[in-house]
Amino acid sequence: MAIEMTEAGAGGGGGRGGGAETEVNGPAGAGGSGGGAEKMSPAARLFHAPRFNCYILAIMGCKTRINPSVVKAGLEETLLRHPRFSSKMVGDIKRSGKMKWVQTKVNLDEHVIVRDVDPDMDSPDRFVDDYISYLTKTPLDMSRPLWELHLLNVKTSDAEAVGIFRIHHSMGDGASLMSLLLACTRKTADPEALPTIPEKKRAGTDNSGGFWWFFLALWSMFGLIWNTIVDFLVFVATFCFLKDTESLVKGGPGVATTAKRFVHRTVNLDDIKLIKSALNMTINDVVLGVTQAGLSRYLNRRYEGASGKDQNSKKKKSNIPKNMRLRATVLINLRPTVGIQALSDMMAKKSKAKWGNWIGYILIPFNIGSEDDPLDYVRKAKATIDRKKLSLEAIITFACAELVLKLFGVKMASVIAHRILSNTTLAFSNVVGPLEEISFYGHPMAYLAPSVYGHPHALTIHFQSYVNKMTIVVAVDPDVIPDPHQLCDDLEESLKTIKAAISEKELATIVPIV
Repeated sequence: MAIEMTEAGAGGGGGRGGGAETEVNGPAGAGGSGGGAEKMSPAARLFHAPRFNCYILAIMGCKTRINPSVVKAGLEETLLRHPRFSSKMVGDIKRSGKMKWVQTKVNLDEHVIVRDVDPDMDSPDRFVDDYISYLTKTPLDMSRPLWELHLLNVKTSDAEAVGIFRIHHSMGDGASLMSLLLACTRKTADPEALPTIPEKKRAGTDNSGGFWWFFLALWSMFGLIWNTIVDFLVFVATFCFLKDTESLVKGGPGVATTAKRFVHRTVNLDDIKLIKSALNMTINDVVLGVTQAGLSRYLNRRYEGASGKDQNSKKKKSNIPKNMRLRATVLINLRPTVGIQALSDMMAKKSKAKWGNWIGYILIPFNIGSEDDPLDYVRKAKATIDRKKLSLEAIITFACAELVLKLFGVKMASVIAHRILSNTTLAFSNVVGPLEEISFYGHPMAYLAPSVYGHPHALTIHFQSYVNKMTIVVAVDPDVIPDPHQLCDDLEESLKTIKAAISEKELATIVPIV
């Protein structure tokens, strides 16, 4: 299957696999009033294990001040009609492990938190960063449905107000949850219309080549089998002994439970598309290449500082240790993402929609180091992704997680997943967003910045497109990465450098007129 980072979910939340798919119905009334119980899937229970208490964050910047009453009224007509958002968890994972979702009456005042803030504060951006970081220290109340919406009417550098959704990962995979949130929005230009999300174009098959087509298909099949075997062996080795290099961005023991900081940077999506078109690549290729370049730039500076070199001394080409092994965990959503229209219909009517955690993951090796040609970062990223496309790694990891969950239970599955992720360095994802400006219950959105926390990584990098912009969301453990804004600077600067290299390449191909 193709690498579907653009559909793979809102966070790189640590690549857990497994889970049962269910069909959910819109409840009879918003908020519910008790009712039937639904058994919690193995994957959902896994997200409640002590080593994997994972949450999804969706930070929304709005162009106007947020009216809490309007938002609550909108939630009653949409989100509360989804069973997960009107059900609480019942059971004890530490003892029997038997857990279920039980419908309950929702008090919106307990879930929509409106903070009184000083509109004239000195550093509103810092306040929002600190507020979100504080949320990562406080668990949700398990006696209520596992979600919150925090509203901050404070003007930041890129928004007039900020809304922060916090949702426990057991409620669904990132792709489904983000689709559900988008189903609660409407186009700003057409308040009755749902957002437009680009559809992934599937390559068609052409067997008109006769023998050569058959030969290439056979060769691809052998390549698929070989790559899958290799990736599975690497997966096993990563569990047993294969660890990433202990670098300045790799978290240590206990990193899953430390407070995290979330920062974001918005860049021009057209710049990414320009590189994509010039090199005949995909958006995924470009954002992975930019991430490799930005992380190399950042680590080079950090290692230069760690070596205590005199700033006036002659600089080496690269201060990064040679042969550094640095891998990213990328979530792959194996179940086709529930469409926004289907979720909207489910909330408005009593229609059914598929729901559940069907998640596999792949391990992507990063090319970290100094490149003479900035375009090499993107070329190597494309080679890596093309190689991963010809592999069933995601399906294998999903199947392994399912097998472990069924045979040995959640505790063993959490131990295995935690060990594998602890032996890698970061989580990475890229999600496609709406093509037009959208409004959240009448509040036009300036940006959307989703992420995740609770997994054993000190660094998570997420790309989220929105209209003609791409938001880079960086989540870090500040004890490991104390300067996340600098990392955002390096990612942005790397994009500019690669774009400039494209321009130079195009100019070099122009034949002067004599």
